[in-house]
Amino acid sequence: MAKVLIIAGLAESLLNFRGPLVDAMLQAGHQVFACAPDCDADFKDRLQALGIQFYPIPMSRAGLNPLEDLATINAIRQLCQLVSPDLVLAYTIKPVVYGLLAARLAGVKQRFALITGLGYAFTAEQGGIARKLINRVAQGLYQIGLQGAAGVFFQNPDDRALFQSLGLLPKKTQVTLVNGSGVDTAHFASSSLPETPSFLLIARLLADKGVREYVAAATRVKAQYPLARFQLVGPLDPNPSAISQRELDGWIQSGAIEYLGVLQDVRPAIAAASVYVLPSYREGTPRSVLEAMSQGRAIITTDAPGCRETVEQGINGILVPVRDVDALANAMISLIENPAQIVAMAKSSRLIAVEKYDVHKVNAVMLGVMDLAK
Repeated sequence: MAKVLIIAGLAESLLNFRGPLVDAMLQAGHQVFACAPDCDADFKDRLQALGIQFYPIPMSRAGLNPLEDLATINAIRQLCQLVSPDLVLAYTIKPVVYGLLAARLAGVKQRFALITGLGYAFTAEQGGIARKLINRVAQGLYQIGLQGAAGVFFQNPDDRALFQSLGLLPKKTQVTLVNGSGVDTAHFASSSLPETPSFLLIARLLADKGVREYVAAATRVKAQYPLARFQLVGPLDPNPSAISQRELDGWIQSGAIEYLGVLQDVRPAIAAASVYVLPSYREGTPRSVLEAMSQGRAIITTDAPGCRETVEQGINGILVPVRDVDALANAMISLIENPAQIVAMAKSSRLIAVEKYDVHKVNAVMLGVMDLAK
């Protein structure tokens, strides 16, 4: 039995994204500890009921204050000294960088990173000087955090190739490519398609998720096909590339989209859609796309890192260039005008989800690499 400490940037992600992995660790007889920024009492109770010992730590997800970051490092180091974990697994940038550094300072030898996407800091080509500076800082921090790591998991080959080309991976570190976070294909069961052509995007409301392109394309297509529906799900965010409340209100008032807010269970929203759309600029492997595929939905996404791996062009969906509203609108129209293609793509999506992205298969790979399998 091993003591495992999981370091997250958001407490809710411990269940929403890593829940099956944590459960597999517990089923294998390991003790699981977790830390993240503080959450409400009800969620702490849920974690405790599952057998996860949770410790809140100070961590600003979007902040760049060095004193706050030093406090994060110190808190995780002290936690490692208290818990004495045999292994640490961290995911998302700050937990990876500061969490693995703190674990190293505390003497934890088995340190693993899960790179779930590179986000704002690594889309510098779409930004100005400030974003490019953030990119350089992020590269340096990753290099420090990953020093001496036992293993790094990547969710797409583009991120792995980028880290290798930038020299961010230590030579002796084991590098493993996994098929995203996986999806529970039983929980996200296949569902029948609606009769009305309906499109859905689920994402944090960030420019880098392609939300503006989605709304622009929806506006064009709805003018030509007024019965088509375009729904949007997701929260506002403190990220520098976030959509403002004012901009969101304008979209809603225009009638181009139906905003469903934040949903605890996205399955009904996916079931009400015939096509899932994610025009993101870059992902690890988008969990929302995998969930839509598992429920049997045609996919429109970008030919971008992380996104392109989920679609076999013309088989289960359509790939479009990043930031290309014309191509996105044309892809939507082509599916509206060919409903039989939506049906065929939906069936293919479900098959691919089951064969390639089943969460139990993904977790088995990770547990094997970390020597945590039964």
